[in-house]
Amino acid sequence: MTAPAAMPAPPDFHVADPAARQGITLQGVTKTFQGRKVLDGLDLTIARGETVVIIGRSGEGKSVLLKHIVRLLEPDAGSIWIDGAEVTTLPREGLFEMRKRFGMLFQGAALFDSMTICENVGLGLSEHSGLPPQEVRERACNCLAMVGLAQVEDKLPSELSGGMKKRAGLARAIAMEPDYILYDEPTTGLDPITGDAINDLILKLQQELHVTSVVVTHDMASAFKIADRVAMLNRGRIIYAGSVDEIRNTDHPMVRQFIEGSAHGPLGLF
Repeated sequence: MTAPAAMPAPPDFHVADPAARQGITLQGVTKTFQGRKVLDGLDLTIARGETVVIIGRSGEGKSVLLKHIVRLLEPDAGSIWIDGAEVTTLPREGLFEMRKRFGMLFQGAALFDSMTICENVGLGLSEHSGLPPQEVRERACNCLAMVGLAQVEDKLPSELSGGMKKRAGLARAIAMEPDYILYDEPTTGLDPITGDAINDLILKLQQELHVTSVVVTHDMASAFKIADRVAMLNRGRIIYAGSVDEIRNTDHPMVRQFIEGSAHGPLGLF
C-alpha cells in the first residue's frame, strides 16, 4: 500500500507591521470555549476595498472569527488591527466609535419583530447620528430602495419573506455608511434564485459604496461569484487563501474536498 500524499504546507499570513496596514489584520488569534480551541493562532489579512470569503465546515469558528473582528468576543491571545489601530486594546469609547464603521448582516437577518422595517433599518441612525426623525426615515427608505425594497418601510418583519428580510438586514447594515460589512451566511435558507439576488446586491454595494467585505458562507457558488479572495478555515487556522481562480484550480486536498462537497477525504466526518 502506498503512503498518503504529504499535506501542503500552510501558507504564511503573518504581517510584519500591521500598524502600517490599511484594512483588517488578525495575528495569532486564539479562542477556547469549554476546553475546545475554536481559533488556534489564526492569521489573516484583508485589504481595504476587497471582498474576502471565509469558507469551512460547520463548527470551525467562522462566525466566531467575525465576532472577534468587532470585538463582540475577546481573544484569549493574539491581536486584531483595523486600519492600523489595535482593536484588542481600544478603550470602551474607542471601541464604540470603531464599531460605527462596521455594518453586519446576520444569518437570520436579526430584525426586531416589534419594529417596522424602516425603524429597523434606521435604528443605528436614530441611536448614534443625531439626525431628526424625518431625515432618519428618508435615509432608511433610500437604503431600502438600494436593495430593492421600496414601499415596504411600514411593514413588520413578519410580513416579509425570508429573502426580503435578508435584504432589509442588508439595508440596515449600510445605513450608517460603513467602511466594512460583515456577512454571516448571507444566502443560507434561501432558494437559489433569491440567493443569487443577494449575491448581486453584495457586488452592487461593493461597486457603489467601495466597502470592504468579509463573507462567511458554505455556498461555493456564492463564494466564486462575489469573492476577490477565498480563505479556508480548518481547526482554528486559515489553511489556504487565494483568488477564485487559485481556489478553483488548487490541488490542496482539504480545499478540493470542501469545494467538491465530498464525504471522502482528509477533512473526514465529525
